[in-house]
Amino acid sequence: MAVDAARGSGEGFTSPGVTRVMAAACRAAGLDRRGAELIRLGENALFRLRSVPVIVRIARSVEYLASAHKEVAVSRWLASEGFPAARVVEDLEQPLMVDGHPVTFWHLIVEEGRPATYGELGAVLRALHALALPEGLELPRYSAFGLSDLRLERATGVSEDDLEFLRKRGKELKDRLAELQFGLPLGPVHGDAHTDNLIVDKSGVVHLIDLENFCVDHPEWDLEVAAHEYHRLGWVTEEQYADFVRAYGRDLREWPGFATLCAIQEFKMTTWLMQNVSEGEDVAQEVGRRIASLRDDAAPRNWLPY
Repeated sequence: MAVDAARGSGEGFTSPGVTRVMAAACRAAGLDRRGAELIRLGENALFRLRSVPVIVRIARSVEYLASAHKEVAVSRWLASEGFPAARVVEDLEQPLMVDGHPVTFWHLIVEEGRPATYGELGAVLRALHALALPEGLELPRYSAFGLSDLRLERATGVSEDDLEFLRKRGKELKDRLAELQFGLPLGPVHGDAHTDNLIVDKSGVVHLIDLENFCVDHPEWDLEVAAHEYHRLGWVTEEQYADFVRAYGRDLREWPGFATLCAIQEFKMTTWLMQNVSEGEDVAQEVGRRIASLRDDAAPRNWLPY
């Protein structure tokens, strides 16, 4: 369903622009948008409605439409399984298209006020990976390299020598991935398995959110995140990672393919940050630090989180 947002064309992904899109989407859905609060303007725009406990999520462009359809379908499937996750509002045709922006409506999760733990992340992933995907739910495979190739093509502010190294590194990693033998069968994979993508509600129930990277693939991709942040980056404490392993029941570091998945993750993290190199000297220095360390697999990854 396409909706026109009056006077919204040409404003881009700005606060006034997304506010007009939100208002038009709410009118089409029969929701009161008065008093709506813009709570995030990043990769997506998020509004919290005052009239009802609903979050309005606006994607940047029409290129995200397929992802929005997937998120809605995954949310409805997880709801049918009784799995605690972000829930789309029932009985609404969604996503809506408003001035080229896919818009979806989600039930507000009232937070307990504490972050989720790594033990809770391990438990959520164990439950998720145990689910059987239903027939008819079309999911892509995991995008191991994301938009890395496109980012290398569009890169500015990075030396040609570093770019040539990254191109060769990407090809090498794609070859390594093609030869990798995974140990776990294909199944549901979240695709961005961080504790930041969990919300603990007022009752203490942990909900999985941000379903845009959801896919069907090997569970190792989800397990790699915490293992990599502990083993290579030092962003996770020994106790936190032990809780994660205890809850999930497996330590991915014992799998021979772990080093390859870490290398791919680091390559993707570096090319992601590289697109922001002009934002400040601190970002430029971090990009340089990451590229230098990628040239030596054994070098410590003294990276800063971004």
